[in-house]
Amino acid sequence: MDLTLQDVERELQEGARKFVAREIAPIATRMDREDYFPRDVFRRLGEHGFLGLTLHESHGGLGQSYLAQAVVLEEIARSSPALALSVGAHSNLCADNLSRNGSEALRERFLPALASGEAIGALALTEPSAGSDAVSLRTRAERRGEIYVLNGSKQFITNGPVADTLLVYAKTAPERGSRGISAFIVPKTAAGFTVAKSLDKMGMRGSPTGELGFHDVEVPRENLVGAENSGVEVMMSGLNVERAVLTAIPVGIMAECLDVALAYAREREQFGKKIGQFELIQEKLANMYASLEASRLLMYRSLAAVGRDKRSARDSATSLTFASEASTKVALDAIQIMGGYGYMRDYPLERLARDAKLLEIGAGTSEIRRLLVARELLGPGFDA
Repeated sequence: MDLTLQDVERELQEGARKFVAREIAPIATRMDREDYFPRDVFRRLGEHGFLGLTLHESHGGLGQSYLAQAVVLEEIARSSPALALSVGAHSNLCADNLSRNGSEALRERFLPALASGEAIGALALTEPSAGSDAVSLRTRAERRGEIYVLNGSKQFITNGPVADTLLVYAKTAPERGSRGISAFIVPKTAAGFTVAKSLDKMGMRGSPTGELGFHDVEVPRENLVGAENSGVEVMMSGLNVERAVLTAIPVGIMAECLDVALAYAREREQFGKKIGQFELIQEKLANMYASLEASRLLMYRSLAAVGRDKRSARDSATSLTFASEASTKVALDAIQIMGGYGYMRDYPLERLARDAKLLEIGAGTSEIRRLLVARELLGPGFDA
């Protein structure tokens, strides 16, 4: 596996780094304090090509790899994991999923606006009673001639309160269980669609999360993504890609925490010497670096794996599980190195620690992801 970034990936990385310093870093604290979503900055991300990286050029994208998408997400996450989460939900969960599974008519209709940032995308899967057990969802889509009528609710939907275009999963044949799920594109303008509630979170503030309602929402048959009752295949392949790409967020968190801790350890003096000279501080820094580099390598491996086969969950589940748990510890260790200053809201570390925790919960909890890894390792016959 070649771990060297290609020229185009390095250019995207540098461009994203400059964009983040200019546009995102100055508002990252405000986003967290006010739970503020910067729609204008999001649109400018699209203008710079960062929202349609994996989409085909004919649909307004750049036609790049998942690695390119992850490289950009890592740069955004260093300054604002919350905005990186919204970008990931938009670009990967919604737009890339539609690009891979939707009809050409759907792609032509919806992808250009998603790529440019004119429209914001979201994926609506989780429900109040269907979280880790995603296939037990209760939202129904009843076919009536050339339309489907959707009824139900969704919970914890990233970008839900601000999304213009939603990829929604619903049961079209409830009696068939997981084989009776279909995926639909639902615009926010559809009659009967409502944002029931915007949710107040511990972290990832500034990335809007909401509870959505569907009351007799009529969706034309052409908005079906993939074949009827084939939504579980769309869902599972999308989750595998999502986990690989979103690993970039905890990697970005760790990279920023390490830089902040290193700078502090070089300058802070106690007992007549720089604290970086104390061996217990050095141990923490070395462990933080090892966690960062191990997570980045796992991310590269999982991105290569989903590029070959999106049906395999093992590598992507491993990378996100390891990196998310490592990022929580790295953030807390960075706070420990800075002592009382690290605990203050004047510094970014307490925000990064709160943001990091979500990655152990979203895209399948760490516990669910471990089950996926173990069952794939064990082979057939070891499902619950």
